[in-house]
Amino acid sequence: MASEAATDEASETYTEFIEKVQRLSNVGQAAGVLAWDQEVMMPEGGTPARSKQRSTLSSLSHELLTSEEMADLLDELEAESLAPEREAVVREIRRKHDRAAKVPQELVEEISEVSSEAMPVWQEAREDDDFEAFAPTLEKLVELKREYAEHIDPDRDPYEVLFEEYEPYLGVETAEEVLQRLRDELVPLVEAVRESDADLATDTFEGEFDTDVQEELTRDVLDTLGYDWDHGRLDTAPHPFSTGNQFDARVTTRFNEEDPLGALMSTIHEFGHATYTLGLPREAYGTPLGESRDMTVHESQSRLWENHVGRSAAFWERFLPKVQDRFPDRLGDASVEDVYEAANEVYEDNLIRVEADELTYHMHIVVRFEIERDLVRGDLDVEDVPEVWNDKYEEYLGVRPDSDAEGCLQDIHWSHGDFGYFPTYSLGSVLAAQLYDSAADDIDGLDEKIAAGEFEPLHDWLTENVHRHGSRYTTDDLVRQATGEGYTADYFLDYVKSKYGALYELDDYQ
Repeated sequence: MASEAATDEASETYTEFIEKVQRLSNVGQAAGVLAWDQEVMMPEGGTPARSKQRSTLSSLSHELLTSEEMADLLDELEAESLAPEREAVVREIRRKHDRAAKVPQELVEEISEVSSEAMPVWQEAREDDDFEAFAPTLEKLVELKREYAEHIDPDRDPYEVLFEEYEPYLGVETAEEVLQRLRDELVPLVEAVRESDADLATDTFEGEFDTDVQEELTRDVLDTLGYDWDHGRLDTAPHPFSTGNQFDARVTTRFNEEDPLGALMSTIHEFGHATYTLGLPREAYGTPLGESRDMTVHESQSRLWENHVGRSAAFWERFLPKVQDRFPDRLGDASVEDVYEAANEVYEDNLIRVEADELTYHMHIVVRFEIERDLVRGDLDVEDVPEVWNDKYEEYLGVRPDSDAEGCLQDIHWSHGDFGYFPTYSLGSVLAAQLYDSAADDIDGLDEKIAAGEFEPLHDWLTENVHRHGSRYTTDDLVRQATGEGYTADYFLDYVKSKYGALYELDDYQ
């Protein structure tokens, strides 16, 4: 009887705990809707009120997470013998609680308010090609986030602490090792590609393409891939993104009349994020079991759909007729091989990360990683960012920006204070290749199914092996569950060397 009473008491404690966790989650979800609205719908003059609203919700979230009641419940539950899923929930909330409890609430509010006010400053600075107009705001955000990291652990590298906001389990050492390996192995591959005499149909999408028709085409691609319009929507934003939960996962894109492929690829990328979000278990909404496993895994889903599906010949066998229906004069005579080659061109002079090809993309990430790491560590002054940025582009990509708008002002992340985020793009790309390889092993004729428009088997495999687990497992454990081995860059490097070796007729890479 005593053991039954103890079990009942533990169950009651867990129920009380979950109620608080769900309230915390709902505050965060409300803040997310306000953030989406600010980037997509809010009138320009709404910033002063919106920054206060988001600051208040950030403060409330901090209060709920760091309260004495939450601390007591965590202590009680950690002393109990819990089922594995409950242990995972407690583990995730404990990690967040311990970090947040070290940070003064006033600092949390200030970071939220400054980052909210920073976005329109960044937008205007980018439009005016005026880094100096954004520099004071960037400097303030760097100072605030450095202070934030020092509160959490003054004895550790502040950038390492911030990186763990986005990838808490792989470690910044893994990020550095992966990025170094990509730099070492991709640069020679890119050089070989640029020296190749292969004649690809890189002019397939040249010309002007009406942006209204492009929007219709992006809706076509979302329909083709199986986007759930009952639980999502498509809008435009200065920097494409996806946000939401398993009941409401929204995507955005942007259009350039001279780059229809860019809009398609960014839409497929954001679809990957959204389909992960929509695949999370609905019964676990409001708890870590119903939340994504941080940004490496999230980016793996977007990069998998964008690159392994959206840039594949199999996909274009299915989707090219839709493109030709929308743009018969421009693309009526294009072949699957034409659009496949155009979609996988390695650019000579690409400056914009979100428009980068699959190979040079990672050098864009290396540039941002090195700069933000040095900013946070105090090894680089904000005023020197444009020159250092341009120097690194010249060194790593062989091209130098002519303006800050196409250089250090092109990304939105630093205006959000998201220092430590960028490495997860490359970490996610690496994981995407590992996951896709396992999916192809398990799904008979995956390429043939994609060519036939049968995307459900891949959806189902990803939901079964990734989405449905939420944050139950740590990153490496989730990768092992899905693929049978630990996280590795081997599959990504094998994939790109084989793919681009064949495309560009490189004997050393086939």
